[in-house]
Amino acid sequence: MQRRTILRGLAAGAIAGPAAAVLGPGEARAATSYYVATTEQVKNKVMVWHKSKTFTDANLHWSFSPGGGAWSNLSDVKIRSTSAQGWIALVCASGGKAGIIDIGSEKATELNDLAWNATPGGNPHAIERIPGNGSVVVASSHGYLTLYAPTSVSNLGSLAKVQTVSLAGAHGVLWDPTYKLLWAIGKGTLRGYAVEGTYRNTRLRHYGAAVSLGSSNLGHDLQPDYSNTQRLLCTATDGVYEISTAGGSFSKRKISSETRVKAYVRHSSGEVLSVRADNAGSRTWGSPTVRFSQSPDRTRSGAEFYKARIWTPDFQ
Repeated sequence: MQRRTILRGLAAGAIAGPAAAVLGPGEARAATSYYVATTEQVKNKVMVWHKSKTFTDANLHWSFSPGGGAWSNLSDVKIRSTSAQGWIALVCASGGKAGIIDIGSEKATELNDLAWNATPGGNPHAIERIPGNGSVVVASSHGYLTLYAPTSVSNLGSLAKVQTVSLAGAHGVLWDPTYKLLWAIGKGTLRGYAVEGTYRNTRLRHYGAAVSLGSSNLGHDLQPDYSNTQRLLCTATDGVYEISTAGGSFSKRKISSETRVKAYVRHSSGEVLSVRADNAGSRTWGSPTVRFSQSPDRTRSGAEFYKARIWTPDFQ
């Protein structure tokens, strides 16, 4: 099998209509065929399934198994398309590590498949890549963002730490291609950062874009709304919020008071995918169930899912 065949096949089946179509505010497609990337913390694996299939080992489309130690409790995965490497998977773990897998034809990847890794420490909760720049940002819940920059976009192995930015309770980080901003969520706030410079001179600068969540409200997950490119979705201690970025004016609207929501994202069709901690099992902050608003939920016995992501080429 040729390199990247797996994720190219994923792209072909993820959505109906042209894969490169860009969604505008309020637009949505009827298709609900997509893949779900999860971090499962009992087996400690990134697992990708098609949403229409049961979440069994036999149905696994792709996986990453790093073992334990500093890679324990995988906390985030994002699959991104790049010009130089094709499809890559960004991963981080609460044990302290972060890394990138250059996805090829191998279906079950392990530590030896990492193209790059680092140890930001501080309980890493989220990771993101800056398109066109090649830099990577990791959010650590102990209170900071770590920026890694390369000597060239095509050289993943050249990524090195160039900046640390304080952000209390940092839990989520997401690139916004509409406004070319890096968003990060922490305790009481969602902040936008401009990306300045290139290669090892890349730096993040908080230029004023921010949304208050309330001083006692800890932001948790931060994801795109694939049905509206001028809206983000975030979860916090007291519920779930839509963040409007339309016209460069940033505001929030609470859409749910459900607590303990660890992942929340909306597909271009309008279907919502989420994970809610069940306060049970070996990891009370996880759940064996990934929920779908318009389709059957998927439960994997004995599993503890922490994050779940929709894989679609609409939002890189």
